Amino acid sequence: MIRFVILALLTAAPVAAADWPMKPGDTRLSSQELDALAGQTLTFYDDGQSKFSVGGAYSYTYASGESAFGTYSIAEDGSVCIAYRNGFSRCDLYVHSGERLILIDQKGDRYPVRPE
Repeated sequence: MIRFVILALLTAAPVAAADWPMKPGDTRLSSQELDALAGQTLTFYDDGQSKFSVGGAYSYTYASGESAFGTYSIAEDGSVCIAYRNGFSRCDLYVHSGERLILIDQKGDRYPVRPE
């Protein structure tokens, strides 16, 4: 996951909707599902956690316990954009793929979210 975060931070330019490498069967989160991110914590299979707070605060906590802080916003194309306090930013797209929730980063790498 550290590799994921470092790569995502190095590619800070937002992605246009047509550029997201979705697979057949992927469906973008609805605007209601995106709004419902507020107050949720998503846990990935490496034990990293993305926390979306009400009011737009964001944190990513690594399995080691270290955290990166920033703010999040929802872009017009439905991607979730993070602006970190250290000046880096990135956008990710969350999709449903069958029963799974998947984060797609700007490079097209896919990271499944662990079910609750």
